Amino acid sequence: MSGRSGGAGSALTWSALREVKCAELEQAADGWGRVSNRADAVRDRIEGELLPGLRDTQKGEAPDAAVRGLRRLGTNFQYIYTECGLLRTTLNSLAHEIKTQQRVLQGALDDAAALRFTVQADGSVTYPAAGEGLVDGKPLAGGTASGVPNPGMVPPSGLVAPNPNAGKAQDIADRVAQAVRAAADADWRYTRILRSLKAHEGLGVPVATWTDAAADAAAVRDAARGYLKDAIPHDASPAERKAWWAGLTDEQREEYLAVYPDQIGNLDGIPALVRDAANRDNLQLLMGKLEGRDDADSATKLAALREIDRQLRLVPEVGDPPMYLLGIGDQGNGRAIVSYGNPDTSRNVAAYVPGLNTSLDEEFAKGDLKRARDLSIAANKYGAPAAAITWLGYDAPQSPDGLRSLAVAVDGRAEEGGRAFRQFMDGVKVANDLEDPHLTAIGHSYGSRTVGAAAQQSGGIPGVDEIILVGSPGVGVDSAEELGVGRDHVFVGAAANDVVTKLPSKAESVLGMAGLGLGNPAAAYTFGDLVDRRDDDIWFGRDPASEAFGARRIEVGDGPSLVGKGKIDVDAHTQYFDPELDIASVENMALITAGQADRVKREEPR
Repeated sequence: MSGRSGGAGSALTWSALREVKCAELEQAADGWGRVSNRADAVRDRIEGELLPGLRDTQKGEAPDAAVRGLRRLGTNFQYIYTECGLLRTTLNSLAHEIKTQQRVLQGALDDAAALRFTVQADGSVTYPAAGEGLVDGKPLAGGTASGVPNPGMVPPSGLVAPNPNAGKAQDIADRVAQAVRAAADADWRYTRILRSLKAHEGLGVPVATWTDAAADAAAVRDAARGYLKDAIPHDASPAERKAWWAGLTDEQREEYLAVYPDQIGNLDGIPALVRDAANRDNLQLLMGKLEGRDDADSATKLAALREIDRQLRLVPEVGDPPMYLLGIGDQGNGRAIVSYGNPDTSRNVAAYVPGLNTSLDEEFAKGDLKRARDLSIAANKYGAPAAAITWLGYDAPQSPDGLRSLAVAVDGRAEEGGRAFRQFMDGVKVANDLEDPHLTAIGHSYGSRTVGAAAQQSGGIPGVDEIILVGSPGVGVDSAEELGVGRDHVFVGAAANDVVTKLPSKAESVLGMAGLGLGNPAAAYTFGDLVDRRDDDIWFGRDPASEAFGARRIEVGDGPSLVGKGKIDVDAHTQYFDPELDIASVENMALITAGQADRVKREEPR
């Protein structure tokens, strides 16, 4: 078609539109789809068979060079998979739009034939004499109506054609013109996209190529909006999304993965393997997108994405849990959801929500992800397969003063994050292959307030059997019973030297401490005896570690003293997940995750 059209002023005719063989476009799309699938299969073989085999059997400089070469080859095949998938969807979407206009055209031609009108080569419609003249009673003369591509843009003339066939002919001519105009516009748009879908010369896939690929994907998404996007069930429940995905053909799934990896990869309820595949591709596109920017926020997120990409490319050691990328995005402070172990096939699944000052940066990619990995390894020692997830699916509060000021840590972020976390856990439950998986929600610091917000939603957190709160400044309720799993299934870890677990209430911090100039957590902790503070009254409600709250307090390490070596030390707040610094905490959380909570070591409540 592109040889016959060039945009709004196209020379495309209705007869040429009628003869377009959309089946040939769809056959070409199928061919590109086969190339895309083969590239994906080869990439999987490189990463799943060749690299592990080479690493396990060969040592030395030559094997190391071979590993680097294979990784580059895997990246090349990933790029081929992405671009060929875009080509397939572009051609299918073009065929979809052309077929739509062919149906409009054919409807107009059928109406013209039924009325014995003639559609001329230029799209005008000739109609015969009809009706009666007011003077002589003879039939009114026939004529020709020329189509207007956008009749709504033409002001009415105020005159009414006397021949009753005139209006019918005008309607037919307008529909013919509109179909031709829309088809020509589609041809012009898709020709530009197809011309842009080409790689740089050479055997490598440099950053600039992925930057171009990100632009390519955005262009195809925009063009294929009517073909695919409207069907993605964003507002549906995770169960409905799972059913939607299961009902698609293989070709439809492949097209969604190629064009909307960002949306499919973050769609709660569909299989983890699908989300992982989509997000690994979207990760490359995101890095390409951010690479061309020079602002600090983009640089911070790009560093985190590169670190996540590095970890995903590592060949797991024997016994290490495999890594699944269940969510990734650059919106807000950034999004990343990573599972160690497959949550769809694991009997036990835990999801950890981080807190204050967590964002998509290199520290998160190295530290917070390691927390889930260490927990998965520890939980897997106790029998049934366990997966542990780090869930950064919300904008945690950011404070430049860190633990010195919780002024920004208000309830709003927790409520919003709680809704998102609740839906995510619903998706974990729905996608799991087992009838009744054992699910655990873990909140650290402000993340415990987010978990609390999720638990307070109607019906609680779907599928969750246990809740663990560590380093908690309160969860927004006064009793463990209010978290929806029963007080015996709520576990609290509060280190003796963790300042956050001993914060005064907001009112006490402002009113009781203001006169002392102690309106920050560290000061409140250090001089807490100077004010009237009950042991069950902290920043976000009743202290989860208190007897009044009613949860089961688990043993954790004390952590380093707050004041020592001439400075304030808040590391006691960050060590709960570190097996080297707080093995008691990690082991207790692993036992709870593994469904063996009766074996945890307990501490007396405050």
